[in-house]
Amino acid sequence: MQNSLLNTHVTTIDGEATTLEKYAGKVLLIVNVASRCGLTSQYEQLENIHKAWADRGFVVLGFPCNQFMGQEPGSEEEIKTYCANTWGVTFPMFSKIDVNGEARHPLYQKLIAAAQRQSRRTRAVFTNEW
Repeated sequence: MQNSLLNTHVTTIDGEATTLEKYAGKVLLIVNVASRCGLTSQYEQLENIHKAWADRGFVVLGFPCNQFMGQEPGSEEEIKTYCANTWGVTFPMFSKIDVNGEARHPLYQKLIAAAQRQSRRTRAVFTNEW
């Protein structure tokens, strides 16, 4: 899973096509975010976590998504400016993606598939009689 995740093609908030390969060996917190959500203040908390653990190889990756009640309608430039100026965000941000439905980004396809596999494994461990 790790290699396939790192090979996933993504686009930075600045429009640069890339993969997640530069994060090999890091612990990643991949978060779908929205600037007009009731939880938008979590940007500050995500930034604090990112800064506190960066020297130990922890990285927050923000992926804006407009699928939840249209709470991320802005352009990438508007999102980037808002996050930096309002919340001091320095963690890597990426272009808007879909996290649900037929147009779900391949990154979230992989994350959901991995979570489902792990959930089945965990359920098997806790439901087997010893």
